[in-house]
Amino acid sequence: MKLFQKPDVIVIGGGLAGSEAALFLASKGIKVSLYEMRPVKNTEAHETDLLGELVCSNSLKSESLDTANGLLKAELLLLNSTLIDIAHKTRVPSGSALSVDRTNFASRITEMIENNPNIMVIREEISEVDFDIPTIIATGPLTSSKMAEKLKNLFDAKLYFYDAISPIVDAETIDYEKCFFKSRYDKGEADYLNCPMDKDEFYKFYNELINAEKVEFKDFEKGAVFERCMPIEEMARRGEKTLTFGPMRPVGLRHPETGKEYYAVVQLRKENKEGTAYNIVGFQTKMKIGEQKRVFRMIPGLENAEFLRYGSIHRNTYVRSPGKLNHNYRYLESDFLYIAGQLSGVEGYVESIASGLNAAIDLYLNLKGKKELNLPEDTAMRALGNYVSTEKDGEFSPSNFHFGMLSPLEKKIRDKKLKKTLMSQRALDNLLKYVKSLDL
Repeated sequence: MKLFQKPDVIVIGGGLAGSEAALFLASKGIKVSLYEMRPVKNTEAHETDLLGELVCSNSLKSESLDTANGLLKAELLLLNSTLIDIAHKTRVPSGSALSVDRTNFASRITEMIENNPNIMVIREEISEVDFDIPTIIATGPLTSSKMAEKLKNLFDAKLYFYDAISPIVDAETIDYEKCFFKSRYDKGEADYLNCPMDKDEFYKFYNELINAEKVEFKDFEKGAVFERCMPIEEMARRGEKTLTFGPMRPVGLRHPETGKEYYAVVQLRKENKEGTAYNIVGFQTKMKIGEQKRVFRMIPGLENAEFLRYGSIHRNTYVRSPGKLNHNYRYLESDFLYIAGQLSGVEGYVESIASGLNAAIDLYLNLKGKKELNLPEDTAMRALGNYVSTEKDGEFSPSNFHFGMLSPLEKKIRDKKLKKTLMSQRALDNLLKYVKSLDL
C-alpha cells in the first residue's frame, strides 16, 4: 500500500463524488488520501467493497440534450469527467440512456484509483476532520453515525436524515384556465396556484391514489419515516379526510372571482423566483414514476403536466447546505473544506459526480492560489451549485438538476424539446468558452 507522509488532500468517501474528486486531483499531481469505510464497516445498501458502486439503478439516464441528465453529462464530458468516461466504456444497450454494467463500472473505478500513484486508499471509518489538511467530505446518504455527529457540529445541528420530496412540474405545461392564484384566507400575496376539485373529481383521484403501485421501503427505511415525510398515498389510506383536512384542505380557498367553494384543493408553489417550475405542496410519494404521471395528471390543470422532478421518500443523510456552502460546495467557514455528493444536497448519480468534480476543480485552483471556479450561470453544474448554496423559504430538500433551475430563453419557444435543446446548447457554448479560459 502506498504511504504518504502527509497527503495534499483528504477525500472521505469512495462513492461517485469522492472517486471523481480523487481522480481529478491525482491527475494534477495532487497526493490524495481516500478514506472508505467499507468493508471494515458496511452500509445497509452496498453489496460490495468496490469504489463507485451503484446501489440502485444501473442507469445514468438519457444522453439526449433535451433532457436534464443529458445536459449534465455533456457538461461533465467538457470538463473531462473520468467517471463519465468509464461509464461510456462499460455501457450496456439501453436506447438513448447511458446504462452500465454495474460490476464492471465499479471495478474499473476501483482499479484506476488503487493503481494511481497519487492516491492512497485507506479502508477505515473516519470521524475527525483535520482542518490543517484540505478535505472533501463525500460520505453519501448512508453516512456513518460518527461522521454524522461531526457534521452535526459543523452545521449547527442542521443535519437531515430523511428525504421527503414532492414532485416539481414545468410551469409552461400547466393549464392555468383550470387553476387560480390565491393564498389561504387571502393572507399575504397570492403566492399559491390552486387546482380545485369537486367531490366527484376528488373521489376518482382518491381511489387511484390508494390503489397506485408504489416502490417498497427497504428494510432499513421501514418504520423510520417521520409524520411530515408521510407519503401522500399512505395519508390517503388513513381515510379521505386525512387529505381534505390535510394537504388538500379547501378551507379559505374560494375562487377569487366567483367565490365558489371546492371539495378539495391541490396547491402548487413556485420552486424558483422566475416561476418556471412549481412544487406540488405536500405530495411526497413512494409511487412508481409511471404511476405518479398517471395519478397526478388527474389533478385539474395538470392533465398535460411535464414533471421536472418526481416525488420520493427515503433515508438520506444530508446537510442543510444553504448559507453554509458556497456554489462550489466549499464550507464557508473554512478555506479548504468541501462537502460533495448527495451529502451536500444534490440528488442522483450524475449530480453526485458533478458536485465531486466541481469541488475538486475549485479546491485545485484554491491550492494553486488561483481565482475560484466560476462556472457560467446558465450551466447545469452552476445551477446545482446555486441550488445547494442559496437560502430558501421553508425546509431545504435535495434535488436533481432540472431545467427549471435555469433562466428562461430570451425568446419564448412552445416546443418543449426544442426549448430544452436550445437551453442545453446555450449552456454548452458558454461552458466551452469558459473551459478554454481556465488554466487547468
